[in-house]
Amino acid sequence: MENLINYIHTKVKLTSSDKELISNCFVSEKVPAQTLLLKEGNVERFIYFLEKGIVKGYQNIDGKIVVQHLVEENDVFTSIDSFMTETPANDYYETISECHVIKVSKTDFNRLQTKTTFWTPFVKEVTNEHLNCKMERVKDFQVLTAKERYIKFVNQHPKLAAGVSIDNIASFLGMEPQSLSRIRKQIVF
Repeated sequence: MENLINYIHTKVKLTSSDKELISNCFVSEKVPAQTLLLKEGNVERFIYFLEKGIVKGYQNIDGKIVVQHLVEENDVFTSIDSFMTETPANDYYETISECHVIKVSKTDFNRLQTKTTFWTPFVKEVTNEHLNCKMERVKDFQVLTAKERYIKFVNQHPKLAAGVSIDNIASFLGMEPQSLSRIRKQIVF
């Protein structure tokens, strides 16, 4: 719980009573590797903070897995549309490695929103950060070569590059695994 509180505190000011409320609203859970946290068609019931491990978010498009999110430690993830509107999700979230997550339910999310002054600015800050990352990713697809995208990925996310399969990285970067293998052979770090 301390990592979550520190994460929130880096974005907004917290009082001791705020920290206590966070501890009461969030639940800690260890999740084995290759566990589905969310399946397409189900309603997302939680927002997660990933304290340890790696999670992927993906869609199954005509039988092909398209990885859209690779989540590393000390970050927040969820199927936001499904969580906020309580409608079926279009995506899956699955643990790649054994994970330790801290999660908040919709009921406790709403409680934090109504009982505190820090929660709404915190959610806005995190949402903006994630939106900026998505916009940068779209821009990267438009202006960078596959090799440049891979080099940027490795430099920005060395733990993901080391802990995620070549198939998942290739999908996330918008290329075939064979292409990524060729690119990796050309690069010496």
